[in-house]
Amino acid sequence: MKSSEKDNKNSLSQRQFCSIMCLKPIPFTFLLLFLGFYVALSTPEDPINCFSHNTNCTITNSYATFPDRTICEAQQVFYPTQEQDILRVVASATRNGKKMKVATRFSHSIPKWVCPEGHNGWLISTKYLNRVMEIDAEKMTARVQSGVTLKQVVEEAAKAGLALPYTPYWWGLTMGGILGTGAHGSSLWGKGSAVHEQVVELRIVTPAPPEHGYAKVHILTEEDQRLNAAKVSLGLLGVISQITLKLEPLFKRSITYVTENDSNLEDQVVAFGQEHEFADIIWYPNQHKAVYRVDDRVPIHTSGNGVYDFVPFRSTPATQLQLLRTTEEVVDFTGDAEGKCLLAKTATNVLMTTAYGLTNNVGFHNHIQASGSCLGSDPNTKIATLCPWDSRIKGEFFHQTAFSIGLSVVKNFIEDVKKLVELEPKAFCGIEMYNGILMRYVKGSSAYLGKQEDGVDFDITYYRSKDPITPRLYEDIIEEVEQIGIFKYGGLPHWGKNRNVAFEGVMNKYKNADKFLKVKDEYDPERLFSSEWTDQVFGLKEGLMISKDGCALEGLCICSHDNHCAPTKGYFCRPGKVYKEANICAGSGS
Repeated sequence: MKSSEKDNKNSLSQRQFCSIMCLKPIPFTFLLLFLGFYVALSTPEDPINCFSHNTNCTITNSYATFPDRTICEAQQVFYPTQEQDILRVVASATRNGKKMKVATRFSHSIPKWVCPEGHNGWLISTKYLNRVMEIDAEKMTARVQSGVTLKQVVEEAAKAGLALPYTPYWWGLTMGGILGTGAHGSSLWGKGSAVHEQVVELRIVTPAPPEHGYAKVHILTEEDQRLNAAKVSLGLLGVISQITLKLEPLFKRSITYVTENDSNLEDQVVAFGQEHEFADIIWYPNQHKAVYRVDDRVPIHTSGNGVYDFVPFRSTPATQLQLLRTTEEVVDFTGDAEGKCLLAKTATNVLMTTAYGLTNNVGFHNHIQASGSCLGSDPNTKIATLCPWDSRIKGEFFHQTAFSIGLSVVKNFIEDVKKLVELEPKAFCGIEMYNGILMRYVKGSSAYLGKQEDGVDFDITYYRSKDPITPRLYEDIIEEVEQIGIFKYGGLPHWGKNRNVAFEGVMNKYKNADKFLKVKDEYDPERLFSSEWTDQVFGLKEGLMISKDGCALEGLCICSHDNHCAPTKGYFCRPGKVYKEANICAGSGS
């Protein structure tokens, strides 16, 4: 870019900044109060696009950007509606040596699990595998196809007076996607918060030798150890066709949000999770606040019919999203930490005031456990909606770092983060703009690639520049939090979130990784469901860490040289401030 063009860009940003920030804080309060109360432009775009009928295709995620910003291609996409269709596709691919990947309707995973290797692979979409096949009230089970959304399961189970007890908070996930990435809610009780712990039977289609027709259906029950591989499989074993889930009688819950100073958060975190069945905590480090979700079952006759329509998951007008994103870009570009902190405080105050979207503190489980109204009230709805991160407009664009820390060391992790807060409190305002650090409780899992021990999952969302070589305000602090969690305390990354750096050496953290690989080799010996990316994550190939100019800015590498940061923009590779083994991109003024 020429210097005159730079000047014009800066000048425009300053004018935008003034036009927005000179009106603070009332307009943002007004804006955020009405966030999500309008019908917007259109339903989410299909992540698969083909240049001709189901051939010559590209696939992305719901954010339209993978961590390395590559475009994934496929020769062809198939849309099965039943198990026999899957068998035919997998058999044909196996016969022809075609690489395959399973895709979902909304594709919410950030990493590249859906990308086939090369340009000639096949995609198998579960978009039309969307039927709840049976709710057995006597056995208290639900049998569903793998493309069914969490919302469908919750609603159909409730009609029969039943409930899926523990789920993620976002209902736009498919059941196959949930199992693929080990998605979870929050609980240390019972079997824990992961949906895959409720699986009692699973049907999966895998490649097979010629004498078995090149494809085979495996029926896995709780007595079969292979289920421990299949119920968190990253899509590497085959195509899940049907899932049978164990349900419970429908119940009511009571939720109360209690806001306290975070001075003793590290001492309360374990006991709080053990005391309340559906507990979670939202931490706002710069504001020194911790919001404790006191969430438990109550007798079914308890008064209350509350609904939890989480505000950030509501449909939002494009104009609001564009204004918010422009403001975020301007405060980051101009280094206005005060402006970012003001926006964060305004946003969190509004969310707290509106109880995050909860209409009553008591309600039936199916009305409280998950939400996502920006996707529409019905899978076949014609009502136009727009999720805040919809890539077709200038809306939210972010990184997500999510990892679980064992209960035995979670206190130490929080103490280390607090040391960083003490050094640079404003560095955490960017996180607070995205509703702080969400802390959910997870339990050790029987799945080979599930959680290895009881712990706390830290979910951190923060600004991402549209320009991959533009550093973020306080880039170094958030990178250090990431490296403290992942490396110092051995945090397990959430399989459906995170940047490349979180998966460095990840398979060494799973005591049953070899058992998973054994089942993988048995079901897919020709590696037709594997890709270069999955081999890199599993440590079978080099290349997970991408060394190039600016790679550390996007979490594609851990910096070891200044050029991995942005030296021309004043960001250099430096050791951590609290965790000295960390290598972070720090601004020259840090």
